[in-house]
Amino acid sequence: MKTRFSSFAKKLGITLGASVVITLGQGMHPMQIFSPQVSQAASQGIPRQPAAGELLRAIERLAVVGNVLYVAAHPDDENTRLLSYLHGERLFRTAYLSLTRGDGGQNLIGTEQGPLLGLVRTQELLAARRLDGAEQFFTRARDFGYSKSAAETLSIWNKDQVLADLVWVVRRFRPDVILTRFSTQGGDTHGHHTASAILAEEAFRVAADPTFHPEQLKHAGVWQAKRIYWNRSVWGGSKPSDDMLSLPKLDSGGYNAALGLSYGELAADSRSMHKSQGFGATRTRGSSWDYFQSLQPSDKSPAVGSDIFSGLDFSWERVPGGSRLAQLLRQAAAEFNPRHPEASIPTLLQARSELLRLPDNPYKEAKLQDVAEIIAACAGLFLEATAADHVVVPGGSATVTAVAMNRSAAALKLEEVRYSSGVTVPAQQALNHGQAWQAERPLIIPQSASASGPYWLAEAPDKGAYTVSDQKLIGLPENPAALRAQFVISAAGQAEPLILERPVSYKWTDPVAGERTRALEVTPAVMLTPESPVLMFPDGQPRPLRVLLKAGKDKVAGTAQLELPTGFASEPASIAFSIDKKGAEQELKFLLRPPVLSKTASVSGTLKVVASVDGQKLSRGTHHIDYPHIPIQALFPEASVKLVRLDLKKTRAKIGYIAGAGDEVPAALRQVGFDVTMLSDETLSSPTTADPLRQFGAIVIGVRAFNTNQRLPFYHQRLMNFVAAGGNLIVQYNTSNRLGKLSAPIGPHPFEISQERVTDENAAVTWARPDHPLQLRPNRLSDGDFADWVQERGLYFAGTWDEKYETPLMMNDPGEPPRKGSVLIARHGKGAFFYTGLSFFRQLPAGVAGAYRLLANMISYGS
Repeated sequence: MKTRFSSFAKKLGITLGASVVITLGQGMHPMQIFSPQVSQAASQGIPRQPAAGELLRAIERLAVVGNVLYVAAHPDDENTRLLSYLHGERLFRTAYLSLTRGDGGQNLIGTEQGPLLGLVRTQELLAARRLDGAEQFFTRARDFGYSKSAAETLSIWNKDQVLADLVWVVRRFRPDVILTRFSTQGGDTHGHHTASAILAEEAFRVAADPTFHPEQLKHAGVWQAKRIYWNRSVWGGSKPSDDMLSLPKLDSGGYNAALGLSYGELAADSRSMHKSQGFGATRTRGSSWDYFQSLQPSDKSPAVGSDIFSGLDFSWERVPGGSRLAQLLRQAAAEFNPRHPEASIPTLLQARSELLRLPDNPYKEAKLQDVAEIIAACAGLFLEATAADHVVVPGGSATVTAVAMNRSAAALKLEEVRYSSGVTVPAQQALNHGQAWQAERPLIIPQSASASGPYWLAEAPDKGAYTVSDQKLIGLPENPAALRAQFVISAAGQAEPLILERPVSYKWTDPVAGERTRALEVTPAVMLTPESPVLMFPDGQPRPLRVLLKAGKDKVAGTAQLELPTGFASEPASIAFSIDKKGAEQELKFLLRPPVLSKTASVSGTLKVVASVDGQKLSRGTHHIDYPHIPIQALFPEASVKLVRLDLKKTRAKIGYIAGAGDEVPAALRQVGFDVTMLSDETLSSPTTADPLRQFGAIVIGVRAFNTNQRLPFYHQRLMNFVAAGGNLIVQYNTSNRLGKLSAPIGPHPFEISQERVTDENAAVTWARPDHPLQLRPNRLSDGDFADWVQERGLYFAGTWDEKYETPLMMNDPGEPPRKGSVLIARHGKGAFFYTGLSFFRQLPAGVAGAYRLLANMISYGS
């Protein structure tokens, strides 16, 4: 995994594409068919061929004309069992709208934070949707961390903007029923959660108002959903409350014979895709009831005991002229032969012709997309377009091979292959059973094409929302494929052929995982990747900056230099480079000299690495995120480094570190001169007669280490002995809640971890007494050391504690009493124990000088 960088990409290329055209028959004009499933899983390449039972359910789904939109705040908030049930059993077109991408949370599987974590969680949601069958949407809202009220959330998000995004999705998706995961009334929950319900309720009303963001009406009409409900669920195995029993309800725990799974089993598999949050779930079976409370002021809900769809028509009868189409779809389902799905194609083609004949209606476009894919699946039609390499530069050439194979007796004909770069490959080829058609063509990528990267990271964000200029991108889970292919299919009796779109991807064989695919990447001609996004100068000494230069094409040469902030200097001023082979690398090394500090304890600025190549200025690096449960993600962030000159003193430099979850703190401590040794289980369990811990002045334990390392409780006495002998032990935050009670002892005296936190990163911090040694030695701390913190002060503070603990700091969010549990200190023997909920895991990688100085005082405490 490569997870070092978190800069935003500022440019995004989505203009390239390829298309392949296949026809079913003669003399027909092509018609564009856009498949939501293909677009939402573009980086996955070819859609999975459904089994016969799934095909039958897909044909039956064509006859159901109804959409359901589920709205909540974050990845993992969705009710995956209900989504699975609505899609798989009730056959609705179902979607989950997550207002944020989860970029403000924590990471249990890697070191990604902020936008990179949001990218991981976006792909985890898409992985979940590929299992449960629902679609996925987002707004531009940023997950800025825990929020204690909806009012705070909406003020930071810019309510009108996020509401407009939600309305945009409603107007485009056109749900009959909207469901919220949370109540509009708040209570003991996240402010983002309550805000998501408030916005959904308001969107339910204003999506039908033509005066609300009328600019959207160029691309989407107004829409009025019929009902909106709060989905009330039973949590933690408890029983439904009395008021819930009087509500409409659904049993979403049934069994799907086509899949061989219950919806509880399917939902567990889907939810287990949220691996960065540690949300692996156990499969459940049997009845599971969901309850629904109306959010409409004057509701005409179904009677108690009915479900929320009672009284609504979801057949084609709701569409004028739809009776004949409904009849044909019933016929297609009735005559379906699982051994010969292709036998259903003639009736499905008649249904498609009837659908084309109908006047425009809210369901026509999506159903045309679906029926095209179902016809192809009934034929066992294999379609793919693959590039010879996974990278290409603007102005460069990508060799693409298109393949079409009919694996049934259906009479199919390939007319042509169209690439969205402008190239068309004629075919006029009958696709006989089991015979593959193949054509290879070089495609020129426009010189104006921008580097690939998530569209919502293309521009610098606001505090509460990402910046997206293109209205048509808003709501999409990921970029359209950089290069696309369309296959046009014709058949006798059809007036118009089908066009089936596939992304152009790269395919290779992994010796362990087998066949894999990844998205085609448009890369800069030269990529400049600094070794770290932050470079700390704890004293006046110069530090080297290494930049890895990588060629995106053959034979590239130029010069690289640094654009420096005021006060910093570099040697040399520029470095010439020349690389012959695409993909080859060269290390550039600059020596940076920091400014002299005068009146302040720290100064900072940002440098930019720039390469001059063929008259162009290039300043992007390369970064990939690679986990086995999601597609490889490519970013080309700005080649920038935050430089921080700070005054940092330390009296204990040699420390041991016990890793936590997603932990970048050890690397950050090394940057400022600490000698950090990672402590393994073998070290911690070694015989005490030759205690290897004696060499350390302090030991630091990473975030959530007691939650993720089951062996830590066995080392408790060993660690307490280390403190008693004169060492300092600093335990960063852990969690203890209804999902996982932390009962093992952590410190020398009892304390309990609470849910208390301070979410305002600018909240005032006061000392319990002005002469506290933590404030004075070895770094004299001031209010300036609590400036420029990111996202929050801290989380999971101690809630109750033994009187032997000191609480040196106080802080609070607006309207709340002072919180004293951010830091606990207890002398134990000759050393000191600390528990801290302060978010050092965010502050240190972000280069917050004051956080380094405060942690250095904890490490050096008492010496």
